[in-house]
Amino acid sequence: MADIVFLKDVKRDTNTVLTVGTFDGVHAGHKVLIKRVIKLAQEVDARSVVVTFDPHPREIIEPGDAGIKLLSSLQERSELLADLGVDQMVVIPFDRDFSLLTSEQFVKEIIWEKIGVSQFVIGYDHQFGRDREGTIDTVQRLGKKFGFTSFVVSKQEVGDKTVSSTAIRKAIQGEGDMRLAASFLERFYILNGTVVHGDKRGKTIGYPTANIQPENEKKVTPKKGVYAVYVRVEEKYHSGMMNIGQRPTFEGDVYTLEVHIFDFNEDIYGKDIQVQFVERIRDEVAFSGIEELKSQLKKDETEARKILNNHSPNIAK
Repeated sequence: MADIVFLKDVKRDTNTVLTVGTFDGVHAGHKVLIKRVIKLAQEVDARSVVVTFDPHPREIIEPGDAGIKLLSSLQERSELLADLGVDQMVVIPFDRDFSLLTSEQFVKEIIWEKIGVSQFVIGYDHQFGRDREGTIDTVQRLGKKFGFTSFVVSKQEVGDKTVSSTAIRKAIQGEGDMRLAASFLERFYILNGTVVHGDKRGKTIGYPTANIQPENEKKVTPKKGVYAVYVRVEEKYHSGMMNIGQRPTFEGDVYTLEVHIFDFNEDIYGKDIQVQFVERIRDEVAFSGIEELKSQLKKDETEARKILNNHSPNIAK
């Protein structure tokens, strides 16, 4: 993974090419900026750096948005950035005091004096600093003052839709449209968690499931329903299907994330696993009884296997 360095520990180096942003999800639009950073850094043998924030700035700036759900945890972001080839992810703890810095203070005191920069890559619509008053013009003006250059990356689109973290959250959480989300992310959406004990009811009907406790409660959870998924267990990838919801057939009222891994019978309680969502199969529905449920699960398995046969999992580098 890319080295995670908190701002207080960063070593200043002016031979640095960087970009700044939250980069939640590290989606297709983000990748264009990041790949530009890496290319420029390679050309001049410089350090490639992505400057990001934790927690999400909206949690601080818009307190009513404290419940914002994330597409990637800090750890996941570092892994995704490492896969792209970034040397270092510098994390700025985002708090109320930091949010009050003007854009000029941010560039001067943080980017120039604390981190160091020779080339600054910025998105076409990036705004930053107190009241988001900083723009491309701010970066270009301060670059001339301090001696670094700036590069602007234009608007990126997939099909006729603008790529954004907000659009991806809507696709996943609001619609369960994992194919659209994957097209924006350029990978399957992932959810990391730990296998915890459930009621073991799935085993009695021929479909044992692993109950997942997400590692980060702020992560976006897909819309209720049944999904075709890949599951990573101890670096091995398996096919499976996942149910998200309250299991209405059993009059359930507890929200659960349960995954059935095909052709798998190992004891994985307490182990960390990763679920990659490929496609939503159907809504969660209440069945008249166990036999109807079992019949539907067989259909779900057939459909999930068919879907997964046409794909392959995201493989971490």
